[in-house]
Amino acid sequence: MANITAGMVKELRERTGLGMMDCKKALVEADGDMDKAIEDLRKASGLKAAKKAGRTAAEGVVKTRVADDNSYGVIVEVNSETDFVARDDSFLAYANDCLTQAFDKKEADVAALAAAGLEDTRSALVQKIGENINLRRVAVVEADVVDTYVHSNDRIAVLVALKGGDATLARDVAMHVAAANPMVVRASDVPAEVLDKEREIYAAQAAESGKPAEIVEKMIEGRIRKYVAEITLLEQQFVKDPDLTVGALLKKAGADVVSFVRYEVGEGIEKEVVDFAEEVAAQAAASKKQ
Repeated sequence: MANITAGMVKELRERTGLGMMDCKKALVEADGDMDKAIEDLRKASGLKAAKKAGRTAAEGVVKTRVADDNSYGVIVEVNSETDFVARDDSFLAYANDCLTQAFDKKEADVAALAAAGLEDTRSALVQKIGENINLRRVAVVEADVVDTYVHSNDRIAVLVALKGGDATLARDVAMHVAAANPMVVRASDVPAEVLDKEREIYAAQAAESGKPAEIVEKMIEGRIRKYVAEITLLEQQFVKDPDLTVGALLKKAGADVVSFVRYEVGEGIEKEVVDFAEEVAAQAAASKKQ
């Protein structure tokens, strides 16, 4: 019986991308033979999917569904590596399956949805398509009135929850959120650290003006007020009628925004930029060393 060292497990993990326990088990069963362990893992059919788990999946789709009575809605983002796969029928079927499962269960926990069967479907799809695919995030929104707006070939989607009003109003506000991308519903929701950072930036800019400190302070606060209005949903000019703020629009209808969720495909994901020439050169250099 070969002595399976931590270094052997580490090497197999680096060469396959699989988990530590899977690699250790494969080495034990292969009696320490690295090549045999790799071969056994390949035969187990999960290796292809696992090898691709490190690839950046920043393309894909966002999808929403709202209950018939508009009492709740669900939004999901499902990612692929390329836009080409994001238009594939099998990928879109998986994305719709994710949406259906989340909607039927009112479940926003990605891990729970995966454990309920979506992980098996995902793994099989990765094997079939050959790209990393994942259900990135899910949100469930409940309120008096919930409606949605989806824009740009399923790349931007919004759910809006209202107290009062109706589905048409909620959809109009969702359209506005898709276009204007507010950070918060109301000014009091802006995080203090965000304001502190903006104030620091404006202070540095205003200090170069050479004006008296009290004037500089007024300049800073004026810019902060303008910034808050730009990122606050209720203070933004309504995209369908710039003469109205969204807050005024809602007030006319006797409604208020409880919350909104806006998903844009790939937002917040650092995409890998691959230089094809460099990649080819690296592969050629590696082949010479063999």
